[in-house]
Amino acid sequence: MGDSTLKKALGHIRVLDLTRVLAGPWCAQNFADLGADVIKIERPGAGDDTRHWGPPYLKDAEGRDTSEAAYYLAANRGKRSVTLDIATPEGQEIVRRLARQSDVVLENYKVGQLKKYGLDYDSLKKEKPDLIYCSITGFGQTGPYAQRAGYDFIIQGMGGFMSITGERDDLPGGGPQKAGVAISDLMTGMYSTIAVMAALAHRDRTGEGQYIDMALLDVQVSMLANMNTNFLASGNPPKRWGNAHPNIVPYQTFATSDGHIIVAVGNDGQYRRFVEAGGRPELAADERFATNPMRVRHRDTLVPLLAEMVKTKTKQQWIDALEAAGVPCGPINNLDEVFENPQVQARGLRMDLPHPTGGTVKLVGSPMRMSGTPPQYDLPPPLLGQHTEEVLCGLLGESGERVAELREKGII
Repeated sequence: MGDSTLKKALGHIRVLDLTRVLAGPWCAQNFADLGADVIKIERPGAGDDTRHWGPPYLKDAEGRDTSEAAYYLAANRGKRSVTLDIATPEGQEIVRRLARQSDVVLENYKVGQLKKYGLDYDSLKKEKPDLIYCSITGFGQTGPYAQRAGYDFIIQGMGGFMSITGERDDLPGGGPQKAGVAISDLMTGMYSTIAVMAALAHRDRTGEGQYIDMALLDVQVSMLANMNTNFLASGNPPKRWGNAHPNIVPYQTFATSDGHIIVAVGNDGQYRRFVEAGGRPELAADERFATNPMRVRHRDTLVPLLAEMVKTKTKQQWIDALEAAGVPCGPINNLDEVFENPQVQARGLRMDLPHPTGGTVKLVGSPMRMSGTPPQYDLPPPLLGQHTEEVLCGLLGESGERVAELREKGII
């Protein structure tokens, strides 16, 4: 749990979160971790789509499934959940009132959808001129694809990521491969966090609010980093290399007798010590393999010999031997092994929060380490509508009778 005596970096900020699924909620969770008051608006009766993306679900004290999907839990801690039908005039008016008391609005509706409800940026900045309003879509607010729905998997393909990810086409299992997590969603959430922070800093300096247009495709293309510039400099699209490196050998994964390791040889000395540790010093003496340029030229001959060598020892034997020899290496851990890793444990990445139906919920904390205003975890991922009355009465001054009337009409 958070230490209430610690200062909150964003304790003065309120975020009105109209997003769902992953990119927007990931951004909003960053703000919650850093102390902002994040009010998550959800559909009555259904809520965020990811609430239903299970199993697995959080289990209660008796080991029975609760209604809280693990996917939802990953991106929604620290928020207050308010159920609200924004398709109704009453719901729209409540959003406008909440926006007046917020610093930031996040939304990921289809382009133009919130304009029909009077909840677009131009409408809400009339309510609060210095508002920061961030829209997250698949393709952005402009361009020929603006009206298309954007899905992470499709964006990974369209944005070039899958053209450089996966085994080589000429090897078994070769072909395009997506990432194991929704990277364009997650990176869009992170870039959105940065953009909103910058806009808040500008507002604090000048009093000006602004509109932020974030697109998954923009982010996916931008994050290809040196692969982009490799192409732009050469005119040759990079290709897939699987777990190998186009310019360094050996710089890849190998199967041991009981698992896999990564060997990342960066120079000829490290290569020599690698094969000596495997009892094959002749593989360094051979002129075909003595230098990296020669190893790259002869990789198809060398790599099978190295693979045969690595299979003679266990994963841990290789890690111990190569670390002692100063050869960069590491295991390929499953998540059991990740959370058993002493470094992961020492950094406190796994944490438990009290939860109203699960008793406790196991989560992974923020990687941000700040000496003066560290992330705090005051609230678990909320139950659907858990804070509706608290927000409407406490923030907007509604009476209990009015809340009951809105609930009876299905507006909340």
